[in-house]
Amino acid sequence: MFGVSTYCLLGEPLNEALDRISGITDLIEVVDEGRHFVTDASLFENYSGDFILHAPYHGMNIACLFESIRKASVEVMTDCFSVAADIGAHVVLHPGYFAWEQERELAHRQFGKSLQELRDAACELSVTFYFENMGDMNFFNLRTPKDLALIENVGFALDVGHANLNHCLTGFLDVGIDHMHIHDNDGKKDTHSPVGEGKIDFSPVIAALRNNRSTSVIEVKTFDGVLKSIDVLERI
Repeated sequence: MFGVSTYCLLGEPLNEALDRISGITDLIEVVDEGRHFVTDASLFENYSGDFILHAPYHGMNIACLFESIRKASVEVMTDCFSVAADIGAHVVLHPGYFAWEQERELAHRQFGKSLQELRDAACELSVTFYFENMGDMNFFNLRTPKDLALIENVGFALDVGHANLNHCLTGFLDVGIDHMHIHDNDGKKDTHSPVGEGKIDFSPVIAALRNNRSTSVIEVKTFDGVLKSIDVLERI
């Protein structure tokens, strides 16, 4: 059974999105932003399935050279960890970015500080978290398999569409995968299209998913696209 991200229903209130998605899957990844921003665990008491939280990412940068912004970003992540602990959820994080190529080394050191603080918080709260690979945007951390050394032994969430944009999906399929975001594209734009409407060959993706026994969620733009994706994936 494939899980589903609330990304497909970001325009609806979270409770309405959860009602619709819980009718088709027992695993839901909540995009913890906008109308789906989670402040406490009370809403989740009405649902029996499993949850993953995608921590806030707009305006967040855990690799920021400005220490106050880095620390504030980590604080937002740890607040998300606290809610995740209350509902028994894992958490997906973005790995941060730097503004100029000359700042790469320092940004990586800043990321290392954040990583240790996040590890400490996760250990204290008994929460598991994963870092997601980014798309083809300049200066973002974790775009290709060689960048995995940056996150050391923390869990990895493979975003299939992002890997395709960086032309390195095959390489990522050969590493350990803890969680997966599934969506399609043409290799040029991050369209979060339904499976089958882009150029990604999902046969090896499904094989890697089975081999790793990892969780996965469909992360496309529309609810109809989710249903189409499930139909295609279940026939592979």
